[in-house]
Order: sequence, then C-alpha cells, then structure tokens
Amino acid sequence: MRVAIGVLGLTVIADQAVKWWVIDRLALDQRLFIPVIDPYLNFAMAWNTGINFGLFGSDSDVMRYVLVAIALAISAFVWVWVKREGPTLWLQIGAGLLIGGALGNVIDRLRWGAVADFINMSCCGLRNPYSFNIADAAIFVGAVALIVFSGRGSSKQPQK
Repeated sequence: MRVAIGVLGLTVIADQAVKWWVIDRLALDQRLFIPVIDPYLNFAMAWNTGINFGLFGSDSDVMRYVLVAIALAISAFVWVWVKREGPTLWLQIGAGLLIGGALGNVIDRLRWGAVADFINMSCCGLRNPYSFNIADAAIFVGAVALIVFSGRGSSKQPQK
C-alpha cells in the first residue's frame, strides 16, 4: 500500500498548498472572484458547509463534526476494502486520491468550519454556479478508478 500512501500524501499536500495560495496569497476569501481564463476557468470563492453542492449544509458545529466523522469512516472503509481486494497499482492510486481528497476536505472543516471551494469552470455559453477544489476532483477521479479497476486484480475463482 506504499503507492496509496504516496498518492494520498501528494493529494493532501497539493490540495492544501493550492488552497493556501488562493486564499492566503491571492486573498480570494476577500476578493471572492478572480477571472483566470474567463468564462472557462475562474476562481470563485465558496464556503461549503455540506457535501456536494452544499447538500446537508449547516453552520452547526455538530453537523461539521458529523461530516468529518463520515469522511473518516468512508476513508477507513476504502483503505480496508482495497487492502482486502488485493492492492493493485490502480486500486492504490484510486484509494490514495479518494482518501487524500477526503482528508484535504476534513482539514478544511477542522480549520475553517467549511470546505474551501474555488475552482469554477463553465463552457459553451452555460455558466456553472458551483465551485470545487483539488480535493473534490481527487475524490471524483479516485472513486472512478476504484469502480473501474476493482475486481481486476483478484485471481480467485468464484465458489460454486
């Protein structure tokens, strides 16, 4: 599981470094919007107190810690599952991305009380009102990798 640990670490570092740069250095939390390649790519500050698209969002400390606990439980489940599945290279990469992204967002919830989302992408004349972050992208790519590559490393024959 060394690959998973490496990918996990790089994901957390990249996520937190970019958030530091965008929030602390570019002061996006004060400016709220910075055009990058408008309208395709912009930085638009959004503090997400819930899960995807603000679902289950709440300013309650209880809900914040519930979401932290859920993220940690899912991360632990994925770790154990991949280890039992047979940690192939692609499963380790997927697990590292998913767990690293989840931990990046957990750090935000503990630090700020909400997840810092800031990447806004739009296309084809349609404005996307939602923002996301590096951790969210890693969670998505990691989940897809786990779905696509699960069951491929197992040489076990089904029992009759």
